[in-house]
Amino acid sequence: MDTIPAILRAAAERYGDQPAFVEGNRTVTYAQLLGEVRELARRYIGHGLAAGERVVVWGPNSIEWVIAALATTYAGATLIPANSRYTGHEVAELIDRTGATTVMVADGFLGRKQFEELRAASEIASVRVLGNLATLSLDHRGEERHVREATVEETEARADAVTPDDVADILFTSGTTGRPKGAMSAHRQSIGVARAWAELGGVTPDDRYLVINPFFHSFGYKIGIIVGLLTGATLYPLATFDLDETMRIIETERITLLPGAPTIYQSLLSAPGREERDLSSLRLAVTGAAVVPVVLIERMRDELAIDHVVTAFGMTEAVVVTMCREDDSAEIVATTCGRAVPGMEIRIDGPAGEAGELLVKGDYVMLGYLDDPAATAEAIDADGWLHTGDVGVMDERGNLRITDRLKDMYISGGFNVYPAEVEQALMRMDGVNDVAVVGVPDERMGEIGKAYVVGSAAEADVIAFAKERLANFKVPRLVEHVDVLPRNLSGKVLKNELRN
Repeated sequence: MDTIPAILRAAAERYGDQPAFVEGNRTVTYAQLLGEVRELARRYIGHGLAAGERVVVWGPNSIEWVIAALATTYAGATLIPANSRYTGHEVAELIDRTGATTVMVADGFLGRKQFEELRAASEIASVRVLGNLATLSLDHRGEERHVREATVEETEARADAVTPDDVADILFTSGTTGRPKGAMSAHRQSIGVARAWAELGGVTPDDRYLVINPFFHSFGYKIGIIVGLLTGATLYPLATFDLDETMRIIETERITLLPGAPTIYQSLLSAPGREERDLSSLRLAVTGAAVVPVVLIERMRDELAIDHVVTAFGMTEAVVVTMCREDDSAEIVATTCGRAVPGMEIRIDGPAGEAGELLVKGDYVMLGYLDDPAATAEAIDADGWLHTGDVGVMDERGNLRITDRLKDMYISGGFNVYPAEVEQALMRMDGVNDVAVVGVPDERMGEIGKAYVVGSAAEADVIAFAKERLANFKVPRLVEHVDVLPRNLSGKVLKNELRN
């Protein structure tokens, strides 16, 4: 049965003593993983977590993150991952909008005080339990502490009751309005898309997978954790991307899988001392999320000696849509995102051979946006086609090339940035009378934000103001002052003029 508790149990049975996760000196086997997940799920239930309730997990990649997330679905609840770089304000908004009753927090990550940030941002009135991710300890809030000893039988019954159509997770993605929207996926969808990716990548129990992609992102969670459960591969979670540490792990642990944003491979290629490292164990790299230079693909194959380099295209609303195949040429891999994966179909809304909006249909298109039927209806039409807002063109073999975005989203270091959200934040600043943010090319990050500001606010102050309110990847790196923003007759900012 395609539920996350079911595939976790199957993995424990099939791969028992095989290492599931390795972090530093610590190894957790698949059998141990099931035991730890079951125990935390039992404690969740004892602290009052009901089936269908929502759990926010806020922290960087770690074995504890995996246990906290899998225990959520094991107890019949819904997982809501929060970006580890988010501010307390951003996470409090997710909690308040979803009515989450349990929140697991990596307090102290990057030297911050996340618990304090949360409390300062909101009452987070729905939350009964605030847990510490580092220790997996749970603390009941408020005067009345209703904590009981739940039984293992009760916990197993909860896992048994989960169905493939239950909502497994809600991943938040910003819209053009700047307010993040929660994309809901059923268990069968999160598992199905991971299975499709794993089969195309030929992932086996012999693979050792370095997970740089964040677990709070579908690339790290579904194409990482769930791929591991399905294949028996060993995952090595990395909390933050450190070049030396990445090369050390690849070399000493003989890593075979290294998916990630193009930024990661560019950093590896230019890393000092790379020639002294033996990175020859790498067999598969899967990249995407941005336009990939042909020369990067060639260098990944030649200089990093990665056997198979493929590109893919996906989005939070449909995690993997297209993917290259192992025998595709460097040209195809670099200039296209490959063909539709099994279970998905794509079409271009426009004349054959010409660019138009990419429409996507199939098993892995989200159920819809949380509490937002209007946005759901706008995104998914009556025939079930998801309107992506990306402009693409398809060749005669069905390979997709993304040429532009209908929306203004850009991708910085592998993360989607929605200018409207950044603009909303900056408009609250004294000295900013008007502002428009666009993505501009950057060799290392792919794209970075540039803010065009009308007003007296100094460049350094604009950046500092953004840093206080937004995750680091959303903060504009460049600020330019203009007398007036170019707008059309209906008042919409002409961002193409700014980009050009």
